[in-house]
Amino acid sequence: MDIHEYQAKELLSNFGVTVPQGGLAYSPEQAVYRAQEIGGTAWVVKAQIHSGGRGKVGGVKVCQNAEEVRTTAANLLGRRLVTHQTGPRGKLVHRLYIEAATEIEREIYLGLVLDRRMERLVVIASPDGGMDIEEISAKRPEHIVRKAIEPAVGMQAFEARELAFKLGVDKTLISQAVSTLLGCYRAFRDLDAIMVEINPLVVTRDGRLLALDAKMSFDDNALFRRPNISELRDKSQEDEREMRATDRGLNYIGLEGNIGCIINGAGLAMATMDMVKHAGGEPANFLDIGGGASPERVSKAFRLVLDDPKVEAILVNIFAGINRCDWVAEGIVQAVSEIDIKIPVVVRLSGTNVEKGKKIIKQSRVSCIMADDLEDAANKVIVAWRKHTGLAGK
Repeated sequence: MDIHEYQAKELLSNFGVTVPQGGLAYSPEQAVYRAQEIGGTAWVVKAQIHSGGRGKVGGVKVCQNAEEVRTTAANLLGRRLVTHQTGPRGKLVHRLYIEAATEIEREIYLGLVLDRRMERLVVIASPDGGMDIEEISAKRPEHIVRKAIEPAVGMQAFEARELAFKLGVDKTLISQAVSTLLGCYRAFRDLDAIMVEINPLVVTRDGRLLALDAKMSFDDNALFRRPNISELRDKSQEDEREMRATDRGLNYIGLEGNIGCIINGAGLAMATMDMVKHAGGEPANFLDIGGGASPERVSKAFRLVLDDPKVEAILVNIFAGINRCDWVAEGIVQAVSEIDIKIPVVVRLSGTNVEKGKKIIKQSRVSCIMADDLEDAANKVIVAWRKHTGLAGK
């Protein structure tokens, strides 16, 4: 789960990370009020969306007076920003963060991520802030500093000092840098985060170290024990299909193809998507219905896949262990009967109660194409899709 910049800054500030003064606004008038409340002679108006690269598409503006704040806020609210991270649909701006402008002397990149291969939290930093880490890695790989943290003892003050010196932080700011690094680490650890990024972490002309921008992502599987974090979720920033799937307890990721996939098990789902592409199709989604799926759960999965207007055929691939093929078959029959599906449905069942499952589908007389194995299923769904769309023989 991602959160907005202003939410990340509020969380990090509770762990000792210094952030500029700012306030949230939902209207141009409220934006002006926030600027006056902050004081000063210049402010930054920032669109709050779950994406980086906002500044490159006009989502971050420096304003010199109240009228500029009002005009900028009016232009941004209700606008759909398209960045390199949002995809072509972009993200709709519902709220703004008004922040005191900062006189910057230099910028630093700081990120903490979970390295699953190393099974460690890794600090990734660079003296070249203000750039995407991918850009830094491509243009100046020698400027990237990495430090894996031993989970048994956590980040130590001496490790934070070493990182600060490697980043070229002035000795007068070392204590601030240590507090910032340790604060980010504690926030990562204590809130079940999977990513904390401050880009840029700036040195101001008056000798302060400020987190000028911040991003945080959290482990969805740990949200049950972090209700304060779960409440920060903004559904308007999420893919509608993925949001509905999460609310229904399904693991779903929307893609750009037209072959809907309903599978149990993440590994089998990945293999099925590969086979669909190998057969000449494009998967429309990743969908793992999980083990022990009831007929109702399978029916929900069908409805979710069919909510995508691009889907022109459906492939159901079930290898039952904990799951049972007869349960899945009942769900397929229920879905096909109730929803009036007008596109081809190819079903491959294997494992626990497979013969019983096939019998349920056969006796129901629903319109399904049965397949013997994964390769057969992938080939049959592509043939059925081509025939349904009039592309057979092309």
